Amino acid sequence: MATQIVVIGGGTAGTRLARRLAASDAAPGPGTGPGTGTGTGTGTGVTVTVTVTVIGEEPHTPYNRVLLAEVLAGRYGPDVIALPTTPVRRGVRVVRIDRADQVVQCDDGSVVPYDRLVLATGSNPVLPPLRGLGRELPDGVHPFRTMDDCLALAAAVRDGTRAVVIGGGLLGVSAARALAERGAHVVLAHQGEYLMERQLDPDAAELLRHHIESLGVEVHTECRVRGLRGTSVELADGYVLDSELVVLACGVRPRIGLAQAAGLDVRHGIVVDDELRTSDPYIHAIGDCAEHDGRVYGLAGPALEQADVLASVLTATPARYTGTRALTRLTLAGHGPLDLAAFGETTPLPGDDVVRLADATRGAYRKVVVRGDRLVGGILLGELGAVGELARTWEGDEPLPSTPLLHLLGGS
Repeated sequence: MATQIVVIGGGTAGTRLARRLAASDAAPGPGTGPGTGTGTGTGTGVTVTVTVTVIGEEPHTPYNRVLLAEVLAGRYGPDVIALPTTPVRRGVRVVRIDRADQVVQCDDGSVVPYDRLVLATGSNPVLPPLRGLGRELPDGVHPFRTMDDCLALAAAVRDGTRAVVIGGGLLGVSAARALAERGAHVVLAHQGEYLMERQLDPDAAELLRHHIESLGVEVHTECRVRGLRGTSVELADGYVLDSELVVLACGVRPRIGLAQAAGLDVRHGIVVDDELRTSDPYIHAIGDCAEHDGRVYGLAGPALEQADVLASVLTATPARYTGTRALTRLTLAGHGPLDLAAFGETTPLPGDDVVRLADATRGAYRKVVVRGDRLVGGILLGELGAVGELARTWEGDEPLPSTPLLHLLGGS
């Protein structure tokens, strides 16, 4: 007996799920209902073979999106960041989900039936509402989300190219660093009060800013962009940044269009339960497009964990997804590399203890927030020999080790 699982999306989450399923030969049978099934682990003696079809819109071999900035910087070739081999129908876009007949329709005219459908559609870059920016991006204006975006930017940048990166979050900082390494003259324009405000505090962001500026990047915070004049960037105060290349790094938004059109429950992302099921028990969602317990993660770690949990669910192995304690990591090259790690609640509540070490000369910063005997958050910059043990303690929600925190923060 065979069950057909169709995965829409050939990115990190979709290919991880396919690899996990390929290693198994049992899954719940069609029509068994949510969370149940007949498989080798159920005691019924019925084996259900899994057939997995992954449909990916991008024409490229699946790749690690986290490392796109390394490709843009010229450190890696596209082949270096390829994910482990997974058969994918590449360059095919699903245009409709027919829940009644349990098929998906593709833009190449093909119709693919499913017993279980998995939405791993990822996210789209946010295009800000700027003057001069319509549905079609002007020549020289690029998002930075896909391999095609990366290759187009790499082809456009030359030594001395004037470039403006709009957005000073994780993606914008990575893009600015990469372009600077390619020899571009980069201006980073960020509307927020300080860089990476979702992950850092003002002190850590100031050290990050100094490091970015040491690479030759001109950083402007509290800087609102009003519009584009071709590839020149007009600021709210009327000042115009002349440039030849503009990178839009204003965040991402879950790709939920297919789910919405199919009538699934959608809020910010596609709503799923602890078994990653949508409001249709035969359709699941994982990765950047999924919203679990009111949260969309948008990070590789949670996407991988969700894929692993869903592989167990689909192969009749009891498993539940209860959320991910996600850690943000970033390594920046320059005059001595800068490592960054941020996790958990970095703003203390009344009664919390805060341990903070700062060394501006060495460009090092350590801050952890402790609640009772638990580590609830931290920001670490510099050479991060300490991050491993601290991260493991936080991710496991374990009591703090007997090793003094000052020792952990110091690294050695």
